[in-house]
Parts: sequence; structure tokens; C-alpha cells
Amino acid sequence: MLNDDELRGKADQVKGRVKDAVGRVTGDEQLRDEGAADEAAGKVQEGFGKARRKVGEAIEDIGDRIKR
Repeated sequence: MLNDDELRGKADQVKGRVKDAVGRVTGDEQLRDEGAADEAAGKVQEGFGKARRKVGEAIEDIGDRIKR
């Protein structure tokens, strides 16, 4: 299941893609740059969320093994 960081990261990526597309249509270079930055930040946040989730799953697995 996705955690908050993964969801927010995906949302930022979508927001960035929308800004980029609008910037392309309107010729607004600053909006395109903002879109690229939002998308990159979203990818980083999503990656952090995935790593955090995997660490949590690994800790749970270790706990389960100890209980046996």
C-alpha cells in the first residue's frame, strides 16, 4: 500500500506535467520550468516514500521471524 510520501510525490508529478503542458501551449517558459521542477521533486518524494515503505516492510519481516 502506498504511503503519504508516495501519494504526494505522484500528485506533484502530475501537477508538474500539467504545468509543463500549459506552459508549452501558452509559450510560458517560466511555467514550463516550474512544471519540470515540480515533476522532479515529485519523483524524489515518491522515491523516498518507496524506500521508507521497503524499510518498514523489512523491519516487519524481521519482527515476524523473531517471533517464530
